[in-house]
Amino acid sequence: MSAGEQRPSAGLVDALAVVLTLGAAAACWPVALSRMRGMDMGVATTLGSFSFFVVAWVSMMAAMMLPGALPAVLRAVRARGRVGAAPLFAASYLGIWTLVGLLVYAVYRPHGATVAGALTIAVGLYELTPLKGGCRRRCRADRSGLGFGANCVGSSGGLMLLLLAVGAMSVTWMCVVAALVLAQKLLPPRTLVDVPVAVAIVGVGVAVLAAPSSIPGLLPSM
Repeated sequence: MSAGEQRPSAGLVDALAVVLTLGAAAACWPVALSRMRGMDMGVATTLGSFSFFVVAWVSMMAAMMLPGALPAVLRAVRARGRVGAAPLFAASYLGIWTLVGLLVYAVYRPHGATVAGALTIAVGLYELTPLKGGCRRRCRADRSGLGFGANCVGSSGGLMLLLLAVGAMSVTWMCVVAALVLAQKLLPPRTLVDVPVAVAIVGVGVAVLAAPSSIPGLLPSM
């Protein structure tokens, strides 16, 4: 920067980073929703072709995860003093989730209510583990997109497994999981909140096992 140029104010840099991050998330919602349209068959959902799934997954991750990553994006921008750090952070962060998506595509199969219920119960129990809590706390301090992404997988991976278990292409479950992820990213851990949420997830898993037809959209219509 030459002597005659002025560095943008910190407030302006922050504002631009917010606009870029939330704007990218907002732009990805209609892409994700258009990809998911007509694909939801509950536990019998298939993921489609590889190219179809990659676009759906990356747009879904950007739509769901970028709003909760905003505090981390701002930490990175403030540490580097330039707004260009925001898209670099977001790209590396989404790169981690893209690798997760490749693994999902390799192992995911349509399944039954028994598998969905067991996985949902496992997610609820995972929410109470030290691993989950540690990853969630580290998310609140990381300034690296890769590091934040790795901790985010540890923190939010269980909730993503919940989505895959009960409706991989369900808009309703996508919104529920996105809300939980956002709340956990923005709010500090609190036992009085986190334990009831985990217990509720376990309760959903028990309901899936005991009465799968009671969960709307879980079983494909005959």
